[in-house]
Amino acid sequence: MARKTLLFTVVMMSLFGVEVWAGDWPHWRGPFLNGSANEKNLPGKLSLDKNVKWVSGLPGHSAATPVVCKSSVFVSSTDKESTDLLGLCFDAKTGKELWRKKLGTATRTVRRNNMATPSPVTDGDNVYFMYGTGELTGLSYDGDIIWTRNIEADYGGISTNWGYSSSPLIYDGKLYILVQHGASMFQRADQNGQGSESAEPFLLAMDPKTGKNIWKQPRKTDAIAEALDAYSSPIAFQNAGQAEIITIGADYVISNDADTGKELWRYEYSERKIRNWRVVPSPVTAEGLIYGVQPRGRNDLFVIKIDDGSGRLSKNYVTWTFSGPTPDVSTPLYYKGSLYVLDGRRSKTVTCLDAKTGHKRWHGDIGGSGPWRASLTAADDKIYCINESSELIVLAADPVKFQILSRINLKNPPVQASIAIAEGHLFIRTAGKLFCMGI
Repeated sequence: MARKTLLFTVVMMSLFGVEVWAGDWPHWRGPFLNGSANEKNLPGKLSLDKNVKWVSGLPGHSAATPVVCKSSVFVSSTDKESTDLLGLCFDAKTGKELWRKKLGTATRTVRRNNMATPSPVTDGDNVYFMYGTGELTGLSYDGDIIWTRNIEADYGGISTNWGYSSSPLIYDGKLYILVQHGASMFQRADQNGQGSESAEPFLLAMDPKTGKNIWKQPRKTDAIAEALDAYSSPIAFQNAGQAEIITIGADYVISNDADTGKELWRYEYSERKIRNWRVVPSPVTAEGLIYGVQPRGRNDLFVIKIDDGSGRLSKNYVTWTFSGPTPDVSTPLYYKGSLYVLDGRRSKTVTCLDAKTGHKRWHGDIGGSGPWRASLTAADDKIYCINESSELIVLAADPVKFQILSRINLKNPPVQASIAIAEGHLFIRTAGKLFCMGI
């Protein structure tokens, strides 16, 4: 396992740049894009008296996960006093706010969500913020705006029923943006009262230095009604030397060539064309496999093994399935050969599966007073998760038994952002605060 981890880390460094991987959390799913990190000496028995290193105030609520790189913490936020959409930077060691920039204006509202849901992403040189109104901006670490553009102005409305929520991806020197939405009834009226034009679903690759397009690939589908909406984010996948971008939503898992945008293959996970099958969890890639969750937490988690597959894949490419409980919102976690699956709404349980075979290793009840919509993250043989009521739990990342190591309440709900793990600390975004916790 250690040799495999080292090899994977070397591959990642060659793609992203060495500086990003020295204790950083540059993407909402972490340095390996699967919810895990290699950090050590993290707290297991949490205490508000002993483990809180600093707390900084935030101007408003957001479900965006913080990203951390080169001792800077980047946070996307609303402003409760205005309609401003903000990008903020904090010192990771002290919590001091280094800068804040107005990067957009919230011109619409959505239920249970807002326009600052996408998480920022960094390549170690600059940081990129995307908002549900289409504003997309590249900034230096000093807060200087390098470029800005609006995806809605370029290609039409990106609204979905519950608000655009896909986070950007940096991979192999390209910035990827995914737009998936469908039915016109979910498009919000613009400030003049006119319905916004619906953009064709697409995957866009851009030059992160300039913000200019490299390619734009339509994401064609025969899904219907709300099933056209997806809140998932694109994820990178290395398939026998082929760099691919994997997306899920609108009844299909689709792979695109990372360099050219060409569609390489697609797998149809919903042949029945169910009207309300919108997707929230992002795909996960590990062990040469692709893990996807069917919508609404009442259906299978499925695992695709590609090998030399191309075009439209048959069911023969599904190597195993798990009938649940499965997530409605949370993206599964891959860590040290196990896949951890959180059902945060109905059963409030976590299941540990063998990532290669799907064998159930354990299943445990985490309880809690609110739904668990944040995704699990892990490092140092510990799993961290927080629910909307701001209850934070630590689980043992043990492939043999289920064990809750500690549970505390940060008392600042609602919380939907996942926990970032970097520089030997946890970075936790609540409704109005940014916590740094460690030993």
